[in-house]
Amino acid sequence: MQVWRALEDVPRELGPTVVTIGNFDGVHLGHRAVLTRMVADARERGLKAAAITFDPHPRAVHDPAHPPELITGIEDRLARLGETGLDGVLLVDYTLAFAQQTPEDFVRTWLVEGLGARTVVVGRDTKFGRGNAGDVVTMRELGERLGFEVHVIDDAGDTDARGRRWSSTWVRELLDGGKVREAAEVLGCEHRLRGTVVHGDKLGRTIGFPTANIDVDAGMIPRHGVYAGWLTVLDGGGNARAAALVGERMPAAISLGINYTVGGDSLRVEAFVIDGAGLDLYDARVALDLVDWRRPMLDFGSVEALTEALAEDVAWCREALGIPARA
Repeated sequence: MQVWRALEDVPRELGPTVVTIGNFDGVHLGHRAVLTRMVADARERGLKAAAITFDPHPRAVHDPAHPPELITGIEDRLARLGETGLDGVLLVDYTLAFAQQTPEDFVRTWLVEGLGARTVVVGRDTKFGRGNAGDVVTMRELGERLGFEVHVIDDAGDTDARGRRWSSTWVRELLDGGKVREAAEVLGCEHRLRGTVVHGDKLGRTIGFPTANIDVDAGMIPRHGVYAGWLTVLDGGGNARAAALVGERMPAAISLGINYTVGGDSLRVEAFVIDGAGLDLYDARVALDLVDWRRPMLDFGSVEALTEALAEDVAWCREALGIPARA
């Protein structure tokens, strides 16, 4: 899948397209169902399939004091969009100036002239253009004048077996409750955090549980607590030892929250790589894929009690991840 960060990046030879528009936060199963159907329809008609999405999120621009907490960072959003078979995504730099376009200006410039839209796929509650003045009726009127069809998707038709509509709101509810297994069922994949390994206070090393301290910059932080998950090195960040591990998926016991036992007062994200003695991951960019939640963050009263609890956590994580105990 191609990613275009400006209209000038869209290749002239792209040809006519089927286009949809959205934020696609999380790219959950509802998004994937719509996009997969759209791609299949485009293939049958000999058209390309493309999506327009926005970064930053429009709400973060219009109300910067209350930006939304996004489920996924932009890298994972684009990767998951690519899994649906789209030919390309136009990633729009959302600004106040961009938001001042009239509905017709937006459609003409970005959809028709920019992407060669022959069909536009939208949800029933779609709003676009200055002041969200455009809606489905507007899109259909513009389609008649500018030469494209409009397909309206009934989002309520995309539900799980229990009848609940797939939604980013549902995913956030599950993550807030630490229900990462259930969230994975809605997302179609494990919930992922991304960040850079930084230096910590090195307490873990002194008690036999050296951890990678991660400065998370992408992905929604779920309920605080201890999780079983996987750590993957994405980029060595100049660290040759970490670079040798790029792409390797390593089992980990992951702590998200405040370490009350040692007087912590701020959020820490730490990962103990199981059977990973001697790892050097400093400066590496890594991903954490969360599999299951074990317990909340607790004050164990002493470092000795904390050490015992960590040993139990690691044993539980081994079982959760299917990692056999060491002989």
